[in-house]
Amino acid sequence: MLTVFFDGKCGMCNREINFYRRIAKKGAFKWQDVTDSSMNFDNEQFSLEQSLKLLHVKDQDNKLFVGVDAFLIIWSKIPFFKWLAKLGSLPVIYPILNKAYHVFAKWRFGRITYCKH
Repeated sequence: MLTVFFDGKCGMCNREINFYRRIAKKGAFKWQDVTDSSMNFDNEQFSLEQSLKLLHVKDQDNKLFVGVDAFLIIWSKIPFFKWLAKLGSLPVIYPILNKAYHVFAKWRFGRITYCKH
C-alpha cells in the first residue's frame, strides 16, 4: 500500500486526490491529509512545510517518492494511468515534467497563507 501525503487545504489538490480515490483499487492507497491536526511528522522523513511544497508518497518499505516521482508511483498503481507513468518516466519527458512540476509547486506554495510564520 502506498501512503499519499497531500495538502487537504488546497482545493485543487483535494479535487485531484478525490479523483484518484474514485478510480483507484480499494486498499491500494492510504490518503493522508498533512494539514490534519492529528498528523504526526515525528516518524516521517519530511516536515509539514516540505509536504506542502511537494507531493510525497511512501511505499510499504518506507521508500519515499517526492514531486514528479510521487505522481509517477501513484499513476503506476492506477490501471488507467499506467501509460502516463511510463510516458512520464521516459528520459526525454521526465526532466521536462520535473521542471514544470517544480515551477508550478513553487508558484502554488507561494500562494499558501496558512503555513507561513
